Amino acid sequence: MFCERHKYEIMIETDILIIGAGPTGLFAVFEAGLLKMKCHIIDALPQPGGQLAELYPKKPIFDIPGYPEVLAGDLVTNLMEQIKQFQPGFTLGETAKTIDKQEDGTFIVTTNKGTQHHAKAVAIAGGLGTFEPRKPQIPNIDVFEEKGVEYFVKDPEQFRHKDIVIAGGGDSALDWSIFLSDVAKSVTLVHRRNEFRGALDSVEKVRDLKAAGKINLVTPAEITEIHGDETVTAVTIEKEGEAFKLETDYFIPLFGLTPKLGPIANWGLEIEKNAIKVNNALDYQTNIDGIYAIGDVNTYPGKLKLILCGFHEATLMCQSVYNRINPGKRFVLKYTTVSGVDGFDGSRKEAEKAVVKAID
Repeated sequence: MFCERHKYEIMIETDILIIGAGPTGLFAVFEAGLLKMKCHIIDALPQPGGQLAELYPKKPIFDIPGYPEVLAGDLVTNLMEQIKQFQPGFTLGETAKTIDKQEDGTFIVTTNKGTQHHAKAVAIAGGLGTFEPRKPQIPNIDVFEEKGVEYFVKDPEQFRHKDIVIAGGGDSALDWSIFLSDVAKSVTLVHRRNEFRGALDSVEKVRDLKAAGKINLVTPAEITEIHGDETVTAVTIEKEGEAFKLETDYFIPLFGLTPKLGPIANWGLEIEKNAIKVNNALDYQTNIDGIYAIGDVNTYPGKLKLILCGFHEATLMCQSVYNRINPGKRFVLKYTTVSGVDGFDGSRKEAEKAVVKAID
């Protein structure tokens, strides 16, 4: 159910209210569905997928188990297909603004448009929260935004047969330089240091592409000026005290995002460096009983901001919520290879019979 704002007050009932429709939030729907729990998702964006759909749907991802390479947008499509059977609800284009814990331990979450949600547990899966690109300190950069200066790569075809300059030293700068080397007319990667912050494999690929003449690598250097009339036509690169002008159609500074938790920061949760502290020894619950945080939005000792880690956290969170809303009810963990998706409320003996029958 995609919820739109109506003239009358809405109260949506669900077992788990998930705040954030990124990959971690979507996978939580699947794990909850296996346990026969209903989910509803709130997201400020107009479509599911979070950053994968909004910022880089065409970016390849290489660390999803079972996929040597998958486009971010395709991963979202597959996750949506996976959870379709459990019929989750969606409140899209709205931001979770307030949360009120009831006497019975349940929660009412109200959005900025007044839509109310009543849930037995809340899972915050808001990724990095709301975010803005970190912009380089170039005097006239705002003049050329969306006129040749792009902070995100949503559609690589935009750069087909074009000259592009990418600035940055992290995974995004490296990955897009590699990917666009087969799309653009020319790719120049500029970084202020000789060393990169990204994955070693990506660094090696960039250096190999440089050796093959497919990427122009300029380090240590910085972009100091942007040139053009109505659109970008060139940039000035300063390298070791000397400056030179390079013609280009696009300048793509990729210096990461500045995350903000938004209204969630005022909910009484324990915050550390703009992330929500959780108990990772058990179930990724916050300091408020019944509120969980999973994915990039949380923090704990040894935290890794990887999609697959978010999937793991979502799984344990769902197990905890099941025990929370079904006190004293015995749950027997079974593998989907044995029970299938619909068999999670059956008995262990039935699952064992299914295995024997399959073998025979």
